Amino acid sequence: MLRLTELTKRYPTGDRALRGVSLSLPRGQVMALIGPSGAGKSTLIRCVNRLVEPTGGQIFLGDTELTRLSLSALRQQRRRMGMIFQEYALVERLSVMENVLSGRLGYVGFWRSFLRRYPQSDIDAAFRLLERVGLDQFANKRADALSGGQRQRVGIARALIQDPDILLVDEPTASLDPKTSRQIMRLICELCAEKGLAAVINIHDVALAQMFAARIVGLRQGEIVFDGLPEELTPDALTRIYGEEDWSAAVATSDDDDECSTPQSNFRFTGTMPRFAMQGATT
Repeated sequence: MLRLTELTKRYPTGDRALRGVSLSLPRGQVMALIGPSGAGKSTLIRCVNRLVEPTGGQIFLGDTELTRLSLSALRQQRRRMGMIFQEYALVERLSVMENVLSGRLGYVGFWRSFLRRYPQSDIDAAFRLLERVGLDQFANKRADALSGGQRQRVGIARALIQDPDILLVDEPTASLDPKTSRQIMRLICELCAEKGLAAVINIHDVALAQMFAARIVGLRQGEIVFDGLPEELTPDALTRIYGEEDWSAAVATSDDDDECSTPQSNFRFTGTMPRFAMQGATT
């Protein structure tokens, strides 16, 4: 699904954020990227969709080499990559529904999006996604009236309405409390399992990474220093990633109901779905 070959990124200052990173991510696998601040985690994710241009190496999504694409061809390929941001990246004055539908911008074009002229099929899909993430009662609410966890769920729905092949997730729990963080990670994991999506998740919380990801990759100074299963993330491995520390209490243990291999929907609300009339929508 995703393959990186000797990926490097050197900034104009001379700093090297990535140093020859090579890895492959198969379809349907949820992979967590961990490592200290400045290790290159966010840079790696943003190089995949070329929000940051790599300095060298190759990036393949399926059979398509992303690093060789023109900007117009890249826009087409970005439809296949759903991005979920740490700071949500919502338009706060717009409604939840409008923010979700903005994920269709790559399909309907700027002016149809600006004029709210979305096909009815897109509106129906947005309602289904909002129901799935537990926000169907909030479709007409402004984004700036939501909690952090609710905003992140809007961001998840916006990414999924692109109908992507892969999710690129940049610190989805950094601004959330522990309970909401677990809920968001569980939701992402469940949706990936339901839709057969691969995911790369940049996350600082080692315990959450162990609890929910099928694979963990540790970066340090732009290089991969660990690549393995969650249970292989021993204190010695954590020392290679983060440096010397007492890691004896850092290895997570999880109950069965927290594992993403046992999907459950804890995010659905009951009640009547609000009516959403998108101006200019076609039937």
